[in-house]
Amino acid sequence: MGARLELENVSHRYGGDAPALEDLSLAVEPGELVALLGPSGCGKTTALKIIAGLLRPSSGDVRVGGRSVVGTAPERREAAMVFQKPLLFPHMSVARNVGFGLRMRKAPRKESESKVHEALRRVRMEGFADRAPEELSGGQQQRVALARALVTDPRLLLLDEPFSALDASLREEMRGLVLRLQREGGHTTVFVTHDQEEAVVLADRIALVFDGRLQMYEEPEAFYDRPATREVARFFGATNFIEGRAGNGSVRTPLGNLRLASAAPPGDVTLTIRPEAVRLEAGENSFDALITSAAYLGTQVHYGLETSGKSLRVALPPHVRLAVGNEVTARLPAESLWALRA
Repeated sequence: MGARLELENVSHRYGGDAPALEDLSLAVEPGELVALLGPSGCGKTTALKIIAGLLRPSSGDVRVGGRSVVGTAPERREAAMVFQKPLLFPHMSVARNVGFGLRMRKAPRKESESKVHEALRRVRMEGFADRAPEELSGGQQQRVALARALVTDPRLLLLDEPFSALDASLREEMRGLVLRLQREGGHTTVFVTHDQEEAVVLADRIALVFDGRLQMYEEPEAFYDRPATREVARFFGATNFIEGRAGNGSVRTPLGNLRLASAAPPGDVTLTIRPEAVRLEAGENSFDALITSAAYLGTQVHYGLETSGKSLRVALPPHVRLAVGNEVTARLPAESLWALRA
């Protein structure tokens, strides 16, 4: 069973540079899968290396199962890490690669062979035990790396963008595999990614990091429905922002008085709504608009709307085809509007 992982005010600097991480605090419950999400260089891999023991934090504490592990050697943390590249030993067979950690722990031979076979079975590579790494595809090599991580039955499973080098179909397949293995084994898992879709598909909760600071730590749905800041909303694709002033149960905006399903903080606010939530229909919170642009994206068509000097974007199914210059009635559903303090 996985262990509870806690990071408390963890900071890290590389030399005299600006901090790569600053006061990062979060807790991962036993058996939970958390995605560390953010753009390249935001500090997420630094955080993962600190959890693994490959880096020592400049300040703060890391606890596993309630005990501080700062200063504990990586091999004694009951954690296993899978990197972007599989990093398999080229002179060893698949089976010997998978069993390497067990040999370092001096596990009995028969026990080791049994665990290696089971680990390969779990990643559906049992027929490749005698192959050399060079005989495997990239996806197969990453499966072997996963088996090598799982064979020691770690309490923490740490994944550092392990599918970034794979093509789209293989990435989807490997995501499903990781999710199945994590649910079967109950490992507490931290998964680093810069891909919002990957984080949403895999994670129980997402920790979004910008410039070394935690911006929001919630279940995936909250990032779409209740973003903490304008920057968080923009990162998750909410490109519509409407300035207004809240009071008396509605928000006064250039588009008129808009009602929200959830209460808005009094005073100046910024409303956000996702393009796919905008409706082309009459009703509450509706207004007339002009279509100023159209972009076909395969599964959606993105239209630009202009009204009262304000530009909005709407995403519609591809069978709804409208022309630039058309006049439409647009509606912003109350349940899809979210208010941020200006």
